[in-house]
Amino acid sequence: MSDTYLENEDFVTFYIAGQLFGVPVLSVQDIINPQRITPIPLAPPEIAGSLNLRGRIVTAIDVRKRLGLPAREEKESMSIVVENGHDLYSLMVDSVGEVLGVDESSFERNPPTLDQRFRDYSQGIYRLDGKLLVILDVNRFLDYGRNADAA
Repeated sequence: MSDTYLENEDFVTFYIAGQLFGVPVLSVQDIINPQRITPIPLAPPEIAGSLNLRGRIVTAIDVRKRLGLPAREEKESMSIVVENGHDLYSLMVDSVGEVLGVDESSFERNPPTLDQRFRDYSQGIYRLDGKLLVILDVNRFLDYGRNADAA
């Protein structure tokens, strides 16, 4: 995927710790309610486990833990299922928003004031009415071999 977007890009939005995030709608396979997750021994702490989605094994990732944020108070969470390579990943988020169409001309690179934890996995931002939409770089977010400080 390139860093440039179409004239109008649609994003599935979600919230983590009160911050609005988005992932390109074309990378989203599904949005699911809380599921039974089977823990994976010796997995990194942000890997909540795996779940079965219509016969496919999906790795569940706690987005809060991956971003270094405190755990959410309620244990149940919505998930956005994305495909990376040929694998499916369930991104456990605080809440799922809406599909939002934004004008490509309002895209900006990450500002230096953006929280470092968000900046490590962000492609850039859109300034909306009173809100900041942080675009999650799914490939970078799911790349466990990559050093986040090298971003």
